[in-house]
Amino acid sequence: MTTFTVKHDEGTTRVKANPQRLVVLDEEMLGWVYALGLGSRVVGLGGPRVQPADLTATGTLKPDRAKVGFLGRGTLNPAAKFVGTWTAPNLETIAALKPDLILRSTWAGNQNYDNLSKIAPTIGYAEAQPGYWRDSFRAVARVFGRQEQAEQVIKQVAETNRVNGRKLLAAGVFAKYPKVVVVSPFPGGTNYVNSAKRLIDDLKVLGFKDALTGRAKTTLGVGSVISDEVLLGLDKQTLVVLLPPGQDEATMKAFLSSAVGQRLKDQILAYEMEPYSPWTGPLVSMKTSHDLTSLILNKAK
Repeated sequence: MTTFTVKHDEGTTRVKANPQRLVVLDEEMLGWVYALGLGSRVVGLGGPRVQPADLTATGTLKPDRAKVGFLGRGTLNPAAKFVGTWTAPNLETIAALKPDLILRSTWAGNQNYDNLSKIAPTIGYAEAQPGYWRDSFRAVARVFGRQEQAEQVIKQVAETNRVNGRKLLAAGVFAKYPKVVVVSPFPGGTNYVNSAKRLIDDLKVLGFKDALTGRAKTTLGVGSVISDEVLLGLDKQTLVVLLPPGQDEATMKAFLSSAVGQRLKDQILAYEMEPYSPWTGPLVSMKTSHDLTSLILNKAK
């Protein structure tokens, strides 16, 4: 039996080649599996987006929910069982599924790696690390012998951004808005800026400059709290992309009606990711590239 030694952000793991039974503990990993055409191998699915109301009495996704938003971007094994949240996976359920490989996103202080590794080889990748998602995606593809497919996907993402970046340049968008900031409003009035990862990366690839470059302090290596004073100080050449953390219309409206929202209203672009969407990954990057390009071109008219 061929095996691989995989170095990842939680250690080094020996994995047998081309595993057939997969547990993915979050939507980020599901996106990678979808991009490699391996959704039918998923026997267990976890994550922060799927909720109990999405499940049948036997713990599988309701057929209609499996077609909604990001979940419908690939062909998911209809028998895949929900295995709990990414922070509190159900170890008994996972063990009963007898997986060959467990894939998960991780971060400083995340738990259960040792317990999961006792069930099956477990690989974890941290969004905060350099090279996420491309380098990690390549490493996972190698386990399945799908390196060529992974490179095609990575090239497709790059080409999508190249084409869309040229559209924005030709429309004079970067002359009007050379800079961008991504703000995620949370209930209660606290605002985060995606200063290191997520949507800001996609926007920089399109050709924008990060208006807040150098904000070193982040939460889990992704973003940081931003004050109203900083937001009020943004100049009119900064495009403000408003990205709520979920389908939260009330929080979005509260931000827009606030003093900050009113001051920035002419340069705000509100964007909601599709239901069940992870924050990052190849499928996310291609969709957000198209979506944002269309929205920005309409705003710049």
